[in-house]
Amino acid sequence: MKTFLYAFFICAYTTVYAQTDTKIYDIIDAVSANRIETNITKLANFGTRHTLSDTISNTRGIGAARRWIKSEFEAIANNCNSCLDVFYQKNFVKKGTNNRITKDVWVVNVVAVQKGTKYPNRYIIMSGDIDSRISDANNFTDDAPGANDNAGGMAGTMEAARVLSKYSFENSIVYVGLSGEEQGLFGGKGLADYAKEKGWDVIGIFNNDMIGNIKGVDGIISNTDFRIFSEPTPPTETEKQRTMRRFYGGEVDGISRQLARYVHTNVKTYMPEMNPMMIYRLDRFGRGGHHRPFNDVGFAGIRIMEAHENYTQQHQDIRTENGIEYGDVLKHVNFNYAAKLTAVNAINLAAIAWAPPAPKKVAIGGIVEASAKLKWTKVEGAKGYKIYWRDTTSPTWDHSRYVGDVDSFTLDGIVIDNFFFGIAAVGENGHESVVVFPNDIIKD
Repeated sequence: MKTFLYAFFICAYTTVYAQTDTKIYDIIDAVSANRIETNITKLANFGTRHTLSDTISNTRGIGAARRWIKSEFEAIANNCNSCLDVFYQKNFVKKGTNNRITKDVWVVNVVAVQKGTKYPNRYIIMSGDIDSRISDANNFTDDAPGANDNAGGMAGTMEAARVLSKYSFENSIVYVGLSGEEQGLFGGKGLADYAKEKGWDVIGIFNNDMIGNIKGVDGIISNTDFRIFSEPTPPTETEKQRTMRRFYGGEVDGISRQLARYVHTNVKTYMPEMNPMMIYRLDRFGRGGHHRPFNDVGFAGIRIMEAHENYTQQHQDIRTENGIEYGDVLKHVNFNYAAKLTAVNAINLAAIAWAPPAPKKVAIGGIVEASAKLKWTKVEGAKGYKIYWRDTTSPTWDHSRYVGDVDSFTLDGIVIDNFFFGIAAVGENGHESVVVFPNDIIKD
C-alpha cells in the first residue's frame, strides 16, 4: 500500500509541476525547412548583400534584399490581421568611422514587431543579419552570397515570424534583420540605441548568426549540436555590484547567462534530440556578434549558432584551391538543421512571450544557518513563484521548488554556502520567466 501511495504522489507531483505546453510542440512542427530553403536561396541570389553595396537595383545588392525582407514581413502581417508592425530603423554612418566604412552609408534594419496583449512594452527579440561579405571586407561589388552567413539566420527569423504570427502573446516579440554586422555591428548598435530611446523593456535578444552548417573543419558532422554564447555579467554593472559578487557569488550569473540557461532548459524539455552547448564566452574567441551592442547598453543577449564551423566557407572568395571549394554558397547549407535551430528560437520566444515578468528584486539570506531564505517582489500576472538552486559548479539550474503565490520562502536544511539560488515567476499557463539571481541581501 505504501508503495502504491508513493507512486501515486510522485505521479501527481509530475503531473502538476512538470507539465508541458502542447502549443510548443505545434510550433516546432510548424517550422518549415522548405520555406527556409526558399528564403535562403532568394537572399543568396541577390549576389551580394554587402552593407556598402547597391541600393538602387531591384535584383542585386543590400537595397533589394532589405526591400524584399520588408515585403515578406508585410505579407505575414497581411495574413495575421496586421499583427506585425513593419518598418525600417536606420542610422547614418560616415565614411572613415572605421576602416571598413569607405563611404557614407545608411545602415538600415528591417523590423517587425508583434505587440503583446498584456505587456506591450516588454520585448523579446530574434535577429538575423542581412549583410554579407567575402575575403576582402571592403569589396562591395563582387559576389558574396552569404548563404549560411547569414542568409540562414535571416531566413530563420522570417520563418519564426510566420509561425508565431498565428498566436497571441502577452509580451511583444521583435523579428529583425540587422545590417552592418560585417562592417562593425552597426545595425545592432542602432537598434539597441533605438530601444533605449523608445523606453523598451527588453527581456533579451537571440542573435542568430550561422545556423545552417553541420560539417566542421574539425571533422565532426552533427545535425543536433549547437552553441549558445553568453557573457557572464553585464558590462554596465556598477562597482558596488562587482564588489558584492566577491562575497556573495554571481560571477557566472548575469542576465545574459540566465537567458542562455532558459534556452537550454526549454530545449532539453521540448527538443531532447538536440544538444545545446552553453559556451561561457561572449562570442567565439576574439570575435563578435550582433548581440554584443545590446549587452553593451545593459540588455540580456545571447548568440545561437551551429557548433561545428567550416572556415573555408566563411568570409571567402568563391573559388576552388587544392581540391577545396571555398565560399559561402547554397550547397553547404543544411536546411533541415537550420529549421531545427529556427524551432529552438521560436519555442523560446513563445515561452518568454507567454510568461509573466520576472521579479525585479530578489533578496537572499541565511548566513550561518541551516537554511536559505529568499524574498522577492511580486509581479503582475504570476500565479506563483519557483525557487531554483544548483551546485556552485553546475552550469544549469538542477533543482527547483514551486512555492505558490508568496513573496518569501525558507528552504530548510539547505545550506546557503553550498548552492546558488534564483527565482522565476510562473504564469497561469505554466510558462515561467527567466530566472533572476539574487540582487539584494536579507540582513535581519
